[in-house]
Amino acid sequence: MLEVAEHYYHFGGVSPINDQVRALLDAVIPELKTHGIDLPVYWGNRNWHPMLTDTMAEMQAAGVRRALAFFTAAYSSYSGCRQYRENVLDAQAQLGDGAPVVEKVRMFFNHPDFIAANADHLRAAIAQLPDANRDDFQLAFTAHSIPNSMSAGCDYVKQLEETCRLLAEELQIPQERWQLVYQSRSGRPEDPWLEPDILDHIRDLQTRDIASLVIAPIGFLSDHMEVLFDLDEEAALLCQELGITMSRAASVGTHPRFVTMIRKLIQERLDPSTPKEAIGQYGPNWDVCPEGCCPAPRRPGRPSAAT
Repeated sequence: MLEVAEHYYHFGGVSPINDQVRALLDAVIPELKTHGIDLPVYWGNRNWHPMLTDTMAEMQAAGVRRALAFFTAAYSSYSGCRQYRENVLDAQAQLGDGAPVVEKVRMFFNHPDFIAANADHLRAAIAQLPDANRDDFQLAFTAHSIPNSMSAGCDYVKQLEETCRLLAEELQIPQERWQLVYQSRSGRPEDPWLEPDILDHIRDLQTRDIASLVIAPIGFLSDHMEVLFDLDEEAALLCQELGITMSRAASVGTHPRFVTMIRKLIQERLDPSTPKEAIGQYGPNWDVCPEGCCPAPRRPGRPSAAT
């Protein structure tokens, strides 16, 4: 934790994520109103103010009985979905009778607007490369690494691979020129996590005489600390040391197509006749998570929840 805290000192000791969520709210709220969706919008965090329990208490006091949640995660996993659901249940337990009932919108890894927003930012990153490198670069899609024991119980990797495939197809980038890699590993060194790490991938590219690299952080929705430090500092510095030209695509952030997607996901739950949009080979993800999906990771020697 001390090592992670050091990252924040590079940026004034403040995480940028709350301001980024405020910017997203400022974009989503008028988008909803423009399309006739008159709903109050609340915001609650897991780890910092405004805390989720406080937000749900505010909702309860305002007479909110049912709510629809948008989790700021595009892919299914314990930390990206089930843990948020557990946080909601914990908050409901603290509030007692009358706590709002909360459902969630579906995961959106293959929503056409999510793909379009990422594709726009990826094109812009490619355009930043020197002219000589634009037809001969490697593309690294990055996502947050998670423990292997977590990924084994969910569709995290499968969904990430599908997003990568859809984006590469959209930009006509052949399969041999892109790879899904991971970043921001934490936890105990003895516990296996998803690999390869972005820094190891960069070192491997250098041994293959790759001259330029584009990084697209598709696993993240805004350019928060893990993007700014792990990619814009650590990865960029390593590329500089190894003589690799690097360009980094922005995350979806407040891209208009991403904002539109959020509105559509809400709209389809309010009106069952609204078509559910999805592209690729898997179709729309479920609205209600199956019982037992995305279980918490197990540490070696620990009993599972079922036992």
